[in-house]
Amino acid sequence: MKLSDNIKRLRKEKAISQDVLANHLGVSFQAVSKWETGAAMPDVLLIPAIASFFGVSTDELFGFNVYEIEQEVQRICDEAYTYRRVGDIVQAEIILREGLKRFPGNEVLLINLLYVLDEETQGEELAMLCKQLANNSHDDEIKYDAIRILAEHYKASGQTELIKPTLEQIPEIYFSKLQLTALLLDGDEAFHAAHLELGVTLERLAEMMSVIGEHELASGQTDAAKATFARAVNVLEIMDINLENEAWKRIYTRLQDALNEI
Repeated sequence: MKLSDNIKRLRKEKAISQDVLANHLGVSFQAVSKWETGAAMPDVLLIPAIASFFGVSTDELFGFNVYEIEQEVQRICDEAYTYRRVGDIVQAEIILREGLKRFPGNEVLLINLLYVLDEETQGEELAMLCKQLANNSHDDEIKYDAIRILAEHYKASGQTELIKPTLEQIPEIYFSKLQLTALLLDGDEAFHAAHLELGVTLERLAEMMSVIGEHELASGQTDAAKATFARAVNVLEIMDINLENEAWKRIYTRLQDALNEI
């Protein structure tokens, strides 16, 4: 079924006029009329908002087989990640954008795209996509990850006054699903969850020790900062992190550089 047919069907099921849908999306009713007749397509950036308004996924909006699309989207993301992991961000971006041509507005592809956009040259697009996902996604993992990335963008772009109100949209969580899965289940499922949670916890530990060390250094506690950075480096070395992974390499290099500069 065409996108045009689905928009028209969903609008009628919701018993609303083209004007109501148009006002919600910030477009003219003529635009909605053209979508429903197939004379024009909605802007790709409006797709998640349209899907959210009707309470369906973007794949359902296009009439795709959800299971088959999920499998293909995962394959695309995995392929992009193989390039991102070795630092080939350009190729990873190409793969994800090609995927979005096939599956416009797919939230999984969009959140992965955020990880390869360049802050300096693509900051405007990055912020726009973050806000789009934060406002329209029904998937908490995607929603809050987008908010986190948006807060990081505000810091990188010097918009520090926007960081705190952005972070306040993220609820405080004292345990994770991975943590509880590892602790409460058994066998391979618990082992896999524990392995993933360990990686997340180790990354957070290294980042927090880096923040503490930087604060100690800035406040004149040179010896304390040196000890903090050294402990962080030792922890990562003991855990035998994979330095071919760009994220781990970046964290380890930052800590090592901070230690060497003292």
